[in-house]
Amino acid sequence: MNFPENLRYTSEHEWIRVEGNEAYVGITDYAQSELGEIVFVDVDTIGEQIAQGEVFGSVEAVKTVSDLNMPVSGEVLEFNEALNDQPELVNNDPYGEGWMIKISVNDPAELDSLMDAAAYQASI
Repeated sequence: MNFPENLRYTSEHEWIRVEGNEAYVGITDYAQSELGEIVFVDVDTIGEQIAQGEVFGSVEAVKTVSDLNMPVSGEVLEFNEALNDQPELVNNDPYGEGWMIKISVNDPAELDSLMDAAAYQASI
């Protein structure tokens, strides 16, 4: 399993990488391995303000569908359109090409409630 140090993690297995006032969000290596082959990522919240912990979309694997939860409050700015044609990017590169959404971060202090890599690794 891969646990990049530059990310923050939720107990629901999302990660967030902050770049200034914006951030990228996806699911962890652990989550994609538990879900199995990803066949579809559904995000219809572009332009919406979503509170920390609320659902911003869903990910469909061969055996299940799982909600995607917002790690921090913010506006969903962009969906990774590459996932429309290649949802397997989430399996192959969950922290890189498999990112799901780009958001604007409303309250950077909410990041303090998330786990660092060591705490996330210990939680699973």
